[in-house]
Amino acid sequence: MEAGRYPYFYGPEGRLVQVDAALQAVSRGSNTIGIQTDDYILLSSQVKPTRPLLEPMEKIYNIDDHIGATGSGYVGDILKLIDEIRLEAQRHRLTYDTPIDTASLARHLGSYLHNYTLYSVRPHGASVILGGVDALGLQLLQVDPSGTYFKGQAFAIGQNADAALSVIEGEYKKQMTVEEGAELSTKAIKAAVEEDPLIEFGLVKKDTAKFEKIAPNGFKDRLKE
Repeated sequence: MEAGRYPYFYGPEGRLVQVDAALQAVSRGSNTIGIQTDDYILLSSQVKPTRPLLEPMEKIYNIDDHIGATGSGYVGDILKLIDEIRLEAQRHRLTYDTPIDTASLARHLGSYLHNYTLYSVRPHGASVILGGVDALGLQLLQVDPSGTYFKGQAFAIGQNADAALSVIEGEYKKQMTVEEGAELSTKAIKAAVEEDPLIEFGLVKKDTAKFEKIAPNGFKDRLKE
């Protein structure tokens, strides 16, 4: 190998080859959505079928009382990142005796992921969506394998995410009820995976400032009414 050359870093076009590969891993994961309205944030993730006698993997995670997360990509990488941000939330509470804000948690995760792009190690093949409420209000953020994080009203990651995002962009409203948000998320995931999906939800409301998990298809009966 020629001195000073590291083929596992930059490609001919100046792109980070392993980060691009990690993003491809995310694009093969479960379709996962985050939506923010004026009153709540709703996280939704497809629960993929498993072999008989096996319980499906958890897709929505409590990070702190006021923050939840979901992700897409390699399951082992997602779980590692969830552990990392849970520990950071606990460290913040112990140090400052206050809950961490969502953006600070995203910055920490971004810095953690960015470190894996600097050395000859494999970047995490996972992208995480964080949703929480704090002194700044509702905050929805996505962090990708490069360590870049984004803030917005809606995100879609995973399998055929562009199709899911197209549905959301066409029907999103800031004043949607929770049931309408769940219906839109279900419709978007269904458009992406082209089947009737099993979905797990997570919800944080502005008025309660508490994150709660909702069982797979927990909105199903309400949507039929």
